[in-house]
Amino acid sequence: HRLPPGQYPMERVLAGEAFDEVVVEVAPAGEEKSRWTHRIRTMVLTDAEGGPDCLALVLDDETERFDAEERFERAFAANPAPAVILRLSDLRYARVNRGFLEMTGYAEADVVGRSIQELDVLEGAKQREVAMERLREHRTVPQMEAWPRLPDSAPKLVLVAGQPIEVGDDACMLFTFADLEPRRRAEVAHRQSETLFEKAFRLAPVPMAVADLEDWFRFILVNEAFVDTMGHAEAEAVGRTAAELGLWDDPGAAGDLERRLREARTVRDVEVRLRGRRGGVMDCLLSAEAVAIDGRPCALWAMQDVTERRRTEAELATAIEAVMRDTSWFSRTVLEKLAKLRRPDAGGEASVEGVADLTTRGREVLGLVCRGLDDGAIAERLGLSRTTVRNHVNDLYRRTNARGRAALVVWARERGFAGVEPDGSRKKRRRSR
Repeated sequence: HRLPPGQYPMERVLAGEAFDEVVVEVAPAGEEKSRWTHRIRTMVLTDAEGGPDCLALVLDDETERFDAEERFERAFAANPAPAVILRLSDLRYARVNRGFLEMTGYAEADVVGRSIQELDVLEGAKQREVAMERLREHRTVPQMEAWPRLPDSAPKLVLVAGQPIEVGDDACMLFTFADLEPRRRAEVAHRQSETLFEKAFRLAPVPMAVADLEDWFRFILVNEAFVDTMGHAEAEAVGRTAAELGLWDDPGAAGDLERRLREARTVRDVEVRLRGRRGGVMDCLLSAEAVAIDGRPCALWAMQDVTERRRTEAELATAIEAVMRDTSWFSRTVLEKLAKLRRPDAGGEASVEGVADLTTRGREVLGLVCRGLDDGAIAERLGLSRTTVRNHVNDLYRRTNARGRAALVVWARERGFAGVEPDGSRKKRRRSR
């Protein structure tokens, strides 16, 4: 901007005014935008009588320095990383950027002009004395954790480092910060989560174990219910595999289960038979989930002992069968449910569950098979070819998952089916009367 008359440096020096330093922006005549920045000072040389003899006007071109400072100011203000500049001559803060204000909640007026004693960004640092010594020596302050106070006096965990810089003619220290509070909160939440998991794991009423997923399922942790149910003390179980403890009644099924867990990362309610330390065999429903504990791939096992339930189901089936020896009047549907209850694994791939699901001809052939007739006798009885009868029998094998005539008879008897008179036989007897 233009100066009032009499305020230009040349006019002031001609008026005999001496001044130490004036900074002016200079532009060519006729242009508004300045191109240079000059620092001006005057010298007055006097004669023997002390009067002004010569007047000197000294100009220093400071354009580059001021441009660099302007670029630094813009970069400092725009930098999202929290930062403050501390003037070393009086240990007071000269500048603060938006990142620091947002991190701490201070206003700019609360920071600029305050001393490091009033707002200690190194508070709580283990190497604070080293940092203060480096500060006085205008040397780099290494990274360290500190706990500066917020406006509400609450401490905040930060990572702070200092770099000596020059701002104008002032020696300063540029402090930059990284907010470690989110990391600290995450670590606290993680520790609390681990504590809750451990308590829930220890107090769970069903046997549970944590095994190494990559080391043959070697046990890392077992809970109290595992110790009580399996009979193995924690010190005995930890560090050993289920195979080494002899838990698997069927090692082949165990290998298949472990393979499924590695591939699918989870298994649910798989029926297994486990052997306790005292030799007893238990029917269990086992569920497992692949988890990461401290970055280590593990498997979390949960086992439910259903031995008593299986025994009760078997005893119930036996009792009903003993009472219902004569199944002619008993509901076939109930008998079919009873057969399924007694042998839950039988016919797992069968396409029918009961006799009622078969065709009429299929029931006729099944009835004659139950009476002990071979294919030739059945063909003669029903007036069919042996090939047709053989096709019907093979269809019965497929639909019931039976693997022979004996198994087919057992399947029918379990469902209360003793055979029916073929339609042709009934018609012949009615005609003979």
